[in-house]
Amino acid sequence: MECDVLVEWDDRYSVGIPLIDDQHKELIRLTNELYKGCLAGDEAAHDYFMSAVKGTVDYVKYHFSAEEKLLENAKYPEIADHKRQHEGFIKQILGDVQSYQGGKKFVPNVFVRYLKDWILSHIAVMDKKYAAYILGLKKQGALTSTIGV
Repeated sequence: MECDVLVEWDDRYSVGIPLIDDQHKELIRLTNELYKGCLAGDEAAHDYFMSAVKGTVDYVKYHFSAEEKLLENAKYPEIADHKRQHEGFIKQILGDVQSYQGGKKFVPNVFVRYLKDWILSHIAVMDKKYAAYILGLKKQGALTSTIGV
């Protein structure tokens, strides 16, 4: 692994739904962009990091929206819990960024590692769980008009 890469995509992260896998790959790419920002000098790191954070937050919201639409279409029984996890994550990262912008001490490297750990653990547990449900419906022929499956 390159020294300016925090995490690389691995097939073990795949949920078996191409649209979602592609979005997860993009989340990993964005996490690595944030990590690169942590490696730059102070002022450059700040500007680059804040720009990358905004792009990452926007993409995370887009991904969560797409994922939740998929779960709604599939009538996933645990959608409320899944949405709660998404909302908690967004609240946490927005809170961290707001604290940073308000002058509180912030360690970008810790933030990026939190982002990486949350994304990978969420994929490994929550996303794999709904993917098994959705792919099971598809196999039974009980799934219609669900995006990306």
